[in-house]
Amino acid sequence: MAVEIALIVGAGSGLSGSLARLFAREGMQVALAARRVDKLAELCGQTGARAYPCDAADPAQVESLFDAVSRDPGEPTVVVYNASARVRGPIESLDPARVMDALAVSAFGGFLVGQQAARRMLPRGSGTILFTGATASVKGFPQSASFAMGKFALRGLAQSMARELAPKGIHVAHAVIDGGIASSYAKTDEERASDRYLAPDAIAQTFLHLHRQHRSAWTWEAEVRPWTETF
Repeated sequence: MAVEIALIVGAGSGLSGSLARLFAREGMQVALAARRVDKLAELCGQTGARAYPCDAADPAQVESLFDAVSRDPGEPTVVVYNASARVRGPIESLDPARVMDALAVSAFGGFLVGQQAARRMLPRGSGTILFTGATASVKGFPQSASFAMGKFALRGLAQSMARELAPKGIHVAHAVIDGGIASSYAKTDEERASDRYLAPDAIAQTFLHLHRQHRSAWTWEAEVRPWTETF
């Protein structure tokens, strides 16, 4: 059986770190992409992953990324888009240029990565493309217009791609992370142990489950939230 190749775009120390470690334990070869690869040195040491510099909002850089990964370690079998950006503030004072940059990362970058992944998966008729969403994917909050726009757009992209590519053997899924991730929000040992925030290792298990699903029962969207959530 061929070794699976996992590519995580928008890699860091939080959820993507948990994904990289889990994928490596599952026997996958892992490739990590980020604007700054120096921050990935420890994670690469833990997982044997290779790091690639890439601005996910730049079409040429995304294409070069996939070319490089396809050469070594190989064509990716699972691609995770984990990059996002936001500009906070009242709608009347937001800087349009900064909002455009945020949308380019959260939404357009997802399109670019999804497109390159699909181009490489279609000839073999298999593969998984996963997009990381947020509460903002389905609920826009005050002073968070750019994040809501970007995450709503990413969700629409995922739904469209899932409908288009599932009949061709490619599983596309969107994960709504409905709550704060402990690696980003928990500041104390007590908070990390409280289940108030989502454990990144647990979220990673959901991503792996999506990748491993049988095609007769593919999920296009999964929603995860802390069990203490009051809805």
